Amino acid sequence: MKNVCVFCGSKPGGRPVYTEAAVQLGNSLAGRGIALVYGGATPGLMGTIADTVLAAGGRVIGVIPNRMVTREIAHEGVTVLHVVESMHERKALMMELADAFVAMPGGYGTLDEVSEVATWSQLKLHGKPKACGLLNVEGYFDPLTAYLDNALREGFLKRAHRELVFAEPDIERLLDRLAASNRAPIIDK
Repeated sequence: MKNVCVFCGSKPGGRPVYTEAAVQLGNSLAGRGIALVYGGATPGLMGTIADTVLAAGGRVIGVIPNRMVTREIAHEGVTVLHVVESMHERKALMMELADAFVAMPGGYGTLDEVSEVATWSQLKLHGKPKACGLLNVEGYFDPLTAYLDNALREGFLKRAHRELVFAEPDIERLLDRLAASNRAPIIDK
């Protein structure tokens, strides 16, 4: 596991615990020699984790749509900054560059990214280990995991597809689980 894509908010959230988690995750990635792949922006948790990885001597690969560069939110200090034309290209390149995926607290964009990476795994459009590990900061993702558990109970997900997305409150255990994962299961949708 050389590159981990982190999906997270472009806002810091309403409690300091989210920023603290971004700093801890950034330090853990850099400490393990894992490069960060992320959305390429400076505000919020996105900027915090990028700055943390860079400050710890790690590598940061940003992917940002041109429209956001012109709004002056691109992080110009990252190791590599890919500028693409659309959000769709952004997600596709982030998925291509990453070996595994982590989601931190965030809003619609984070939910979209988690959903897309899980769907692509389910449809065999990528074979990355586990679709996404959710860094469950103080239970932030409990409602999402409850939704996924309900989708399993109601027959909208197979057990193996439900297991593509897992929640873990401990950063080191989350990274260990991703590192220990094999390729995504080959299961018909």
